[in-house]
Amino acid sequence: MTTRTTWTSWPSWEALSGTVRTRPRKLITWSVRVGLLTAMLWGTFSGGQFGPWEIVLGLVGVLGCAFAARAFFRTSLEHRLWPSLGLLALLMLVAFGAQQAGADVPAVILWCGCAITALERLPLTAGLPATAVALGAYAVVNTDGWLSTAMSTAGLSLAGYVLRLDAEARGNAQRLLVQERAARKAEAETAALDERARIAREIHDVLAHSLSAQMVHLEAARLLIEREPAGEFRDQVLERVVAARAMAREGLAETRQALSALRGEVSPVEEFLQQLVATDPARVSVEGEQRTLTAEASQTVRRVAQEALTNVRKHAPGARVLVRLEYLPDEVALEVSDSGGRRPGGELSGSGSGYGLLGMRERAELMGGTLEAGSGEEGFVVSLRVPA
Repeated sequence: MTTRTTWTSWPSWEALSGTVRTRPRKLITWSVRVGLLTAMLWGTFSGGQFGPWEIVLGLVGVLGCAFAARAFFRTSLEHRLWPSLGLLALLMLVAFGAQQAGADVPAVILWCGCAITALERLPLTAGLPATAVALGAYAVVNTDGWLSTAMSTAGLSLAGYVLRLDAEARGNAQRLLVQERAARKAEAETAALDERARIAREIHDVLAHSLSAQMVHLEAARLLIEREPAGEFRDQVLERVVAARAMAREGLAETRQALSALRGEVSPVEEFLQQLVATDPARVSVEGEQRTLTAEASQTVRRVAQEALTNVRKHAPGARVLVRLEYLPDEVALEVSDSGGRRPGGELSGSGSGYGLLGMRERAELMGGTLEAGSGEEGFVVSLRVPA
């Protein structure tokens, strides 16, 4: 079974494509091709006087052989046996015609080239007969004696087989290298997932438990305050406690989302944006072909959307908001724009450090993206673009 497979199998794609060749090898290959083309042109037009039509016919023949050889390389790369054999037969017929016309040098080059490439690029069951036919034709026209002819044909056969073995060896080495790189990448991804899981456990044990405890205490404080007699001070304290409890609840939800992202269990960005604007006069627009984003890109989009909506609630409460998410071929774009509004004079309008969007811009730049924020036609516009 192994012997039959060896005889009927094609050389690997890596061996036929030449992608594993080094720069010196590629330079040598192209030098050989240019040299053979030059030799064919010289052998076609040397040794006589030619008219215009003969020159045109000779050029067409040489260039046609070059295109046929290129087509043979392509069909053999695609493992198409009969087209490859047909092209070899065509080149051999052209060599026979050139020999009959007195152009012995192009004929010998074509026969020897067909013999070597057939043995190098075709299955052995097809390559050996094609090589035998080409070398047989070469032996018939060779007038250097039987010993020289035998040595030449043996050398050409050996050269074709050695080139085949060399290409296969380099192709196998390339496949092993690709497999090793894939294994290392998978190992690195596994280590990263393990580290993320460890960080998620630490965050859950510290931050999530702390926020949950705060919510319990704030709820208890709310119940105690509600038992007190109604009054302006009591109502103000109750309002702040309720707001603090809501903030703790939102912080806990965001923490759980971050934990899910670290564990690779991220909900679609579109769903997150819809939930984010559920309580606002906002609209979400999604354009492009939706796809799963990387964890880093997904988190960046989520955080920028959160920061932009927080700024709208703070500086332009009640303004209409449009959140537009666009999937581009190599990146994802997010734009949050509002219709403008007045800045409230309340004490909370100036809360915050003012570094939210700056931090998001730095986060986007670390991913190779951009974040721009500024005044638009009506209100404020935040635009994010990150690779994804």
